[in-house]
Amino acid sequence: MKKLFALLLALALVFSFAACGGGTTESEAESESGGESEATALNVVYLVNGNLGDKSFFDSAESGLVALESEGLITKTTIEMGPDEATWQSYVEEVTASGEYDIVVVGTWQMPTYVLPVAEANPDQKYIIFDTEVLDADGNYLPNIASIQYNQNDMGYLVGVFAGMMELSELEGLNDENIIGFVGGMDSPVICDFLVGYIEGARSVNPDVMVDWRWINSYVDTALGKEIGAAEIQAGADIIWGCGGNAGSAAVEACAEAGVWFIGVDSDQELTLAEEYAAVTLTSGLKNCGTSLEYVIKQYLEGNESAWGTCVYLGLAEGGVGIVTDKNFATYGTAEAQEAVAAAEEAIRNGEIVVNSAFDADFDYYALMDEVKSGS
Repeated sequence: MKKLFALLLALALVFSFAACGGGTTESEAESESGGESEATALNVVYLVNGNLGDKSFFDSAESGLVALESEGLITKTTIEMGPDEATWQSYVEEVTASGEYDIVVVGTWQMPTYVLPVAEANPDQKYIIFDTEVLDADGNYLPNIASIQYNQNDMGYLVGVFAGMMELSELEGLNDENIIGFVGGMDSPVICDFLVGYIEGARSVNPDVMVDWRWINSYVDTALGKEIGAAEIQAGADIIWGCGGNAGSAAVEACAEAGVWFIGVDSDQELTLAEEYAAVTLTSGLKNCGTSLEYVIKQYLEGNESAWGTCVYLGLAEGGVGIVTDKNFATYGTAEAQEAVAAAEEAIRNGEIVVNSAFDADFDYYALMDEVKSGS
């Protein structure tokens, strides 16, 4: 394993140096700058717990690091660890032991288990983990880990405003029922946070709207995701938001077959779905992993280390979340719906609208969900 890792790391470093240095040596750089080398960029390694090409979390994070590298702020090495979880901790241990990197970047809910023991053993190494958080056995944050999560409730509110407005429109494919759907991966605070925003946004513009929300209890069971989408359509939903990874996105297949509408999540799914499915995708809620990495790393470069030892929640103002407003949104969205989304975004940004969150211990989000529940 270690020999294989060393080979992969060496290759990654070669490609990284070729991409960022253009072959210029340190002495050449000093010569070009009058004998003094420029300030050293941060050396950052990105460990992908899978492979690039997902057109979602991993690619988004990579794009943010590429942007930082293009500005000369970091030197980036990306290592694709592949899908075998048994090897992931070894990768984290190896890049940490190398002592070559200022920051080790990882992401998604699967990684805390593998990062925690390494970070505890190496308190001088800095780590960033996105779309989840790392806590020790006592429930405390580690001072050398910056956890990044996203205000998906704000994103959900914008999606809900659009869905609620469009449900009142004359868009082809809509029925006479005032019902929108939600196919969730898990009954968890994160997914419920999407749903809370979705409900509150929809009801703000369409007070009588009902929401048929159902759980897949999986992020990978695409057959069940499609089945649940079809069940919601049968119950009267004609705009469905899929929030459950590949399983939630599979609801788009049921939408395409029934001639109704789908809304994507996390990335712009009009760009990632097959053509026949992209055609029925009205918009997508965005979770901008790359932008969030830019935000935290630039703060660090400015001397602000407040993100470490805590979890940073990034919303609209920081560019952590958003909504797609071109393509089908602009083509099929009524002027009133588009204006309502823009107004809601501005109101959230300036604090006029505060969206409730499933992470608020004092908020009974299940009561809200039951109030609008449609379907079984």
